[in-house]
Amino acid sequence: QNMLEELLIHKPDDPIEFMINHLKENNDDAPKICILGPPASGKTTVAMWLSKHFDAIRVSQETLLFKETLALTEEAKAYKEKNQKIPNALWANLIQERLSNVDCIKQGWILEGFPENQEQAWMLQSFGIFPRHVVMLYASDTVLIERNSGKRLDPLTQEVYHTTFDWPSDPLVQQRLVKPDDLSEEEVSKKLLEYHRNFPEVFQIYQKVLKSINADQPSVDVLSQVLTYVQTRQRSAAPFTPRIIFCGPPGSGKSLQAALIAQKYGVVNICCGQLLKEAVADNTNLGELIKPYLDNGWPVPDNLVLELLTQRLSSLDCLTDGWVLSGFPRDIDQAEKLQKSQINPN
Repeated sequence: QNMLEELLIHKPDDPIEFMINHLKENNDDAPKICILGPPASGKTTVAMWLSKHFDAIRVSQETLLFKETLALTEEAKAYKEKNQKIPNALWANLIQERLSNVDCIKQGWILEGFPENQEQAWMLQSFGIFPRHVVMLYASDTVLIERNSGKRLDPLTQEVYHTTFDWPSDPLVQQRLVKPDDLSEEEVSKKLLEYHRNFPEVFQIYQKVLKSINADQPSVDVLSQVLTYVQTRQRSAAPFTPRIIFCGPPGSGKSLQAALIAQKYGVVNICCGQLLKEAVADNTNLGELIKPYLDNGWPVPDNLVLELLTQRLSSLDCLTDGWVLSGFPRDIDQAEKLQKSQINPN
């Protein structure tokens, strides 16, 4: 799917060569994550943690301006030195240049604080930069202003700490901490206004891959929720036929949930016990073999159950509409036999 998206965006003269190169160069499982949020919401802490966890490349304003030697770095720095706003197009070009490097392609990237507005988001899309996951951190303005005043920076590691909420236990780290050349309360308020003005448009663009997470909670909880989200795989846009198995102990409600799922989504409901009784009632060849076991209350051998299931799941309605199965498998041995019979839930 990712390769098809790239084909549509770049429209290469030689699509076959392009696809071969894509397969050689790209790691489609590498993270492509944007961490967004207002000032002091904890974007840097989350981005640095994810970068370490996934061994991915963290890209932020700070890294683009002061840690990279990109073609456009000096031009961007010139704006910064004159206290002028860096144009959206220049930011987008810087990001595009950095994310095109081999390390970002192979290891994946964590984009911190970008895009800041709709124009930047559109420009990144025009360059073929589509995050798989966008995390939007949020907290009330009063909390963010208070957080900003207590922020401390470790110049050695660039990690961010807080005098109240996240003070390091290591005395050496404590001694190194400095108050960053950050914004005053008045400037933070201005930045928050600007953020609230731009946020709805950015949200609209990324809403299908975006998760909002409350930043006003212990950092461990924030990081746990972020990690849970960025490890989910987005559903493919390819045609999808559900093949569902319900497992659980007796009395847990498997058959009821399966019936509800079947009713809601129009898939075929297959209850293993019911299927065995129907085969006996219909006097099929398999039914005749199964009948003595049911009559005597003995467990039906797995090979008979699997043969019956394979027949039923291969029928046209199951192949076209999908199916939900309950009552089988009941143990590892049955599950392995199911797999060998090419019955694979998705």
